[in-house]
Amino acid sequence: MSSRTTGSVTVTLDGTNRSATLPLLSGTLGPQVVDIRKLYNELGIFTYDPGYGATASCESQITYIDGDAGVLLYRGYPIEQLAERSDFIEVAYLLMYGELPTKAQLAEFERGVTRHTMLHEQIRRFYDGFRRDAHPMAVMCGVVGAMSAFYHDSLDINDPEQRRIAAFRLIAKVPTIAAWAYKYANGQPFMYPRNELKYAENFLYMLNAVPAEDYRVSPVLARAMDRILVLHADHEQNASTSTVRLAGSTGANPYACIAAGIAALWGPAHGGANEAVLKMLGEIGHPKNIPDFIRRVKAKDSNVRLMGFGHRVYKNLDPRAKIMRQTCHEVLAELGIKDEPLLDLAMELERIALEDEYFVSRKLYPNVDFYSGIILKAMGIPTSMFTVIFAVARTVGWVSQWKEMIEDPSQRIGRPRQVYSGPAQRDYRPIEARG
Repeated sequence: MSSRTTGSVTVTLDGTNRSATLPLLSGTLGPQVVDIRKLYNELGIFTYDPGYGATASCESQITYIDGDAGVLLYRGYPIEQLAERSDFIEVAYLLMYGELPTKAQLAEFERGVTRHTMLHEQIRRFYDGFRRDAHPMAVMCGVVGAMSAFYHDSLDINDPEQRRIAAFRLIAKVPTIAAWAYKYANGQPFMYPRNELKYAENFLYMLNAVPAEDYRVSPVLARAMDRILVLHADHEQNASTSTVRLAGSTGANPYACIAAGIAALWGPAHGGANEAVLKMLGEIGHPKNIPDFIRRVKAKDSNVRLMGFGHRVYKNLDPRAKIMRQTCHEVLAELGIKDEPLLDLAMELERIALEDEYFVSRKLYPNVDFYSGIILKAMGIPTSMFTVIFAVARTVGWVSQWKEMIEDPSQRIGRPRQVYSGPAQRDYRPIEARG
């Protein structure tokens, strides 16, 4: 790793003569951090940081976010440039290996992914064990976790070649698993991957094609899906990525780690935000109802929230939102949707919110979820699949973060501490003596 010591911070324990001098570290970008690993040994105290909002849990070279400036970098490259000029497979290579590939490297990497898109045929039987109305994220958790029961030749995390094969398998097979979950819920035949198709094309093919007729993947829709995947590929140490790293720190196999990440992503506070945007727009119903909705959002005792605006990290415009806005118009034009009430409603809500001092002063700008849900709905994808598509995209980020963690010699098993506030030690009393 490449952080460097740039100074020190001295912590003095009030009422004592004890103090500790802790190293001050700097990365390539971002604020300096205090290395607190010796704090307990020297002063006998821990730090307290619920949600880890002010704690760096690891050192990483993959993704950088400057929330105040609205910057998102993959390996140093701005997300806007990658979304416009690159594609998902090239971005996957970049995230995994740290540099953009040469033409030969990209061809080899793409061939490696393509060769692993099919699933073991016995995995088909897993789907029969789920109810037809099972949430596809439940299916994703189960089937991805079960991959470790089928691919025994890529479970040794200490073998670089097995790690490489596991990475290929996950990136390649998760879209197939996701598409089959969708087909199963609809009662349609499973569609096998087609090696002549690009990654996003293949995913759309498996989602939409049926054996009874030919299906042509629209280049515009394929490009839109590819952008969605690129924009969601990684996002620093969010809840699901941290879950993958924490599970991986125990030595768990990569399939179990990614299944854990999928489970964390399922939470509505994390991966379900774009679905919440559509629900909010549906409840508003018409642009004429926006002023009343805004009034209820501002009300002090109201539980009404403006979904798709603001972000825990970004305190400025989410750099992914502008790309999604442009993509939204491209998709609607391709589908011949000239009058989309949801889009009209969304744009009017965006305009009113961005002119309102209440939201501007709180830096509540549109985020990537504000438009992605509209795009997916226009493409005929049900809301239950939105988080699944998020998982397809984020798998490459999870794999890259897991790979980096395994290869980091300073990595230890995750073991957060706590502030215990329960009863002090007490003696057991027989049931007859309890009042």
